[in-house]
Amino acid sequence: MASDDRVLGLEHSLEFYRTALDLLNAHGPPFLVGGTFAYTRYTGLDRGTKDLDVFVRPGDVARTLALFENAGYRTELPYPHWLGKVLQGDDLMDVVFSSGNGVAQVDDDWFTYAAEAEVLGTRLRLCPPEEMIWSKAFVQERERFDGADVLHLLREAGQDLNWTRLVARFGDHWPVLLSHLVLFRFVYPDRRDHVPAAVVEDLVRRFLALRDEPGNHVCYGTLLSREQYLFDIGALGYLDPRLGPHGTMTDTETRIWTDAIKKREE
Repeated sequence: MASDDRVLGLEHSLEFYRTALDLLNAHGPPFLVGGTFAYTRYTGLDRGTKDLDVFVRPGDVARTLALFENAGYRTELPYPHWLGKVLQGDDLMDVVFSSGNGVAQVDDDWFTYAAEAEVLGTRLRLCPPEEMIWSKAFVQERERFDGADVLHLLREAGQDLNWTRLVARFGDHWPVLLSHLVLFRFVYPDRRDHVPAAVVEDLVRRFLALRDEPGNHVCYGTLLSREQYLFDIGALGYLDPRLGPHGTMTDTETRIWTDAIKKREE
């Protein structure tokens, strides 16, 4: 695993990160470190970071934000279905408890299978690579595509992954995983054995067995991009799988997430 001093984006943020982690360790609920710190540890790929990502269970979000607000930090809950923020000047810590599409909610398994590592001089737990792959696999926006992250994780950690658990994480969304495995075999011909042949064979069998479902008028594209399939939902009348009964998000949550597109462009 790579050293965390290789992923520090701005030196003036270092103290903020350390203080935030110390506060969480001392008074916060159970948490995991994810984002660039975990990604670099698993892949060895160097890249800077502008924030610190910590992951907590949904039931611990309010407690986490209150902890930092009481300590003098500014806090926000801009996306009540998946993300809170802790801010101090230009420094930022994201408090993550699900994913933008509402699929990859943080649950007990994130903690059960977490990896231990030293981050900024403190012994902490990292998000498991299986959960990182699961959540990143769905990020396929025009302005951000995490497919390369998924492939780098497979390249370095593929032989050590719990593949049964990873496939189970995707559930009925297993075609998303298969799509990344196809790309992995294309990108890294020398690492194809990092993905068990039995996993590929099983998913390909499932794929070949797929048939049209005329009554299933759902566009699953909104699980991959909050923007690029809005036409299908609005103009073509497809159902949005982020909403019940297919998903966990509410109309209000999807509207907030959609409205954020314009704010990003401003």
